[in-house]
Amino acid sequence: MTGRTGPAAFRSDGRGRAGVLLAVLLAAILPALLLTATGARAESPGAADPKPLVTLSEKQAGKGGEITVKGKGWRPDTLLMMLICGQSTPGRGVIGGTNSCSNADGRAVTTDKKGAFTKKLPVAEPPVPCPCVVHVATVTGEQALADTVFVVAGHPVAALPKQTGDGKLAVLAATRLEGDSGILTWFGAPPSRRLVFTVGNLGSAPVKDPVFQVGTAHGVYATQWEERQWRGTVEPGRKARVELPVELTAGAHGDYQISLKYGTKVLAEQPWGVGRPWGVTLFWILLCLVVPAAVFRIGMAIVDKVRPRPAHAAGRRGQRPSPRTGVTVRFPKLRRSPAPDAGPAPATGPSTTTAALPWFTPDSAPSEHRPTTKGHS
Repeated sequence: MTGRTGPAAFRSDGRGRAGVLLAVLLAAILPALLLTATGARAESPGAADPKPLVTLSEKQAGKGGEITVKGKGWRPDTLLMMLICGQSTPGRGVIGGTNSCSNADGRAVTTDKKGAFTKKLPVAEPPVPCPCVVHVATVTGEQALADTVFVVAGHPVAALPKQTGDGKLAVLAATRLEGDSGILTWFGAPPSRRLVFTVGNLGSAPVKDPVFQVGTAHGVYATQWEERQWRGTVEPGRKARVELPVELTAGAHGDYQISLKYGTKVLAEQPWGVGRPWGVTLFWILLCLVVPAAVFRIGMAIVDKVRPRPAHAAGRRGQRPSPRTGVTVRFPKLRRSPAPDAGPAPATGPSTTTAALPWFTPDSAPSEHRPTTKGHS
């Protein structure tokens, strides 16, 4: 039996080698393709951003009790706020905002690297009737929230307000900031203003006591949102003037951006330039001048106290100086008047002046012309 030779044999051998090479390449590339597909599924939006979930250890508890709140599916390392809110359901949310929650008994918690948390929450009665929920929401960054039904034992229960239609608010005029800063702001007090704007109801139902969100942003930091409720009702097709307080932190200065949001829609933005509190700078400058001066004075007093004294003052170191030291008393000078019958004094030598003593009078003073007991002059 003879083997094949020539072009046919060459083509057969080449096809075999190509098949072997293709099988080796597939064996090497297939694991890499599988890993890529697995990574793509792990990075899908549904896996990276799951819906936040909250579970409770008990569905019902009375005032003064305590429940354990567990959550998962949140962003990692995110600060959350947990509250018990009344007049709320998971479907409609918290009606009235955080004004319907027991804010004084809320708790803050930070999620771990996997977006989960476990925290104990004291049971408190909200300021409005139930139905109640445990409301968990993010404090900073992108807003995310979750509500879970909870029953506060012994707390009143009332029906939720009926929804008769859809109310829709829109800003009709430009927003503005009103108010002035006082003298305390110059020394670091929190700057405050009033955000004034006009809204109109474009829907078919009245909007009663709407809850707005006022956000403040500074530099590259994320916007910090705070809820502000306006008391009043905006009828369909009507407009209303709304004023909401805005307050920054103590010592704030620079360029800030004030945002207004209703629901999930940002209605307006307003810049706010806050001046530097120069009073604080002046205080530190004065402090830097006064403190060294006081230290210098204290140091000089200590040096004066411990320095060596002269020899003549060493014995008097323990004595107090007399208050009369250095005081000189000057008595008035008395001049002696010449006798009326006396002639000029003989010039026997250089003139001498005798000071008259104060206890002698000119008439009683002894004279050289008066006789004495021993004889006549």
